[in-house]
Amino acid sequence: MIRDMAEIMLSTEQIQEKVKQMGKEIAKDYIGKNLFVIGVLKGSSIFMADLVRAIEIPLAFDFMAVSSYGTSTKSSGVVRINKDLETSIEGKDVLIIEDIIDSGLTLSYLVENLKSRNPASLQIATLLNKPERRKVEVAVRYCGFDIADKFVVGYGLDYAETYRNLPFIGVLKPEVYTQP
Repeated sequence: MIRDMAEIMLSTEQIQEKVKQMGKEIAKDYIGKNLFVIGVLKGSSIFMADLVRAIEIPLAFDFMAVSSYGTSTKSSGVVRINKDLETSIEGKDVLIIEDIIDSGLTLSYLVENLKSRNPASLQIATLLNKPERRKVEVAVRYCGFDIADKFVVGYGLDYAETYRNLPFIGVLKPEVYTQP
């Protein structure tokens, strides 16, 4: 799999150090609050697992699966909730965990949907942010890394459901995803 990478953008060590920093900041901000973390599947699962272990205060979590891509590499613009929360977030301090924020379209929809459920507060944490690609602004409270507009995989991010298990963030060679 490493032969499919044009470069290693972020090493395992860089990611782990950033996750620890983010966990400490989140714990400090949410001490004494009713923190409920929502992971956006599937990409955020690895990041979220590491992040919640770095947040050294009590919390609860669940996952949502939201899609606007289907099987394409471009957004259809139609957002669909494939898996919803199993518990109410009313009155809770909610933190959405994303792997990467690209156009912001799907996340903007998700934020509006969750706001309608009356949480006490709603914030966003993301490992990766691609500001060049933004079509809709979203307020990100905790951001790991701003990155260039490159096709990245690893640490939960995929191409065709592969590469999620890489412990680093790599830039995928174009010939890998442009093959017929």
